[in-house]
Amino acid sequence: MLAGMAAVLAAAGLAWLGFYLHNVNDLPGQTVLSPETLYPTLVTVALVTLWIWRPVRVTTWLLFGWTALHLFLGGMVTVLPLPVLPFDPEQTVEHYTFHVVYTLTQVPLFVLLGQRWRAGRFARCADRPRP
Repeated sequence: MLAGMAAVLAAAGLAWLGFYLHNVNDLPGQTVLSPETLYPTLVTVALVTLWIWRPVRVTTWLLFGWTALHLFLGGMVTVLPLPVLPFDPEQTVEHYTFHVVYTLTQVPLFVLLGQRWRAGRFARCADRPRP
């Protein structure tokens, strides 16, 4: 179980780092305390903490959903110049590069949580070998 938990924690840290690098590069004057970074960071910390405390179906699903939101909406959709977006994304190689980094850093957590979900490994005791 500890190895599985460590992998999820490392993947969550990597996912957050990708999000943070994107924001620092993409949004002028960003810091960890800027609302665009702080609020999603607080949600991430809360969901990871809930998952550590009780890795059950609901917390796995919530963390998986949050990661999917970052992966697909944050990493992929918001880079496109779509008329439904409330902003006009910059269409430069640098901007696309940071979105690729943002997207790729979400993938390990998305895959790990998806594997846990499919395998039905939610409770702590589910990862222990059975006698």
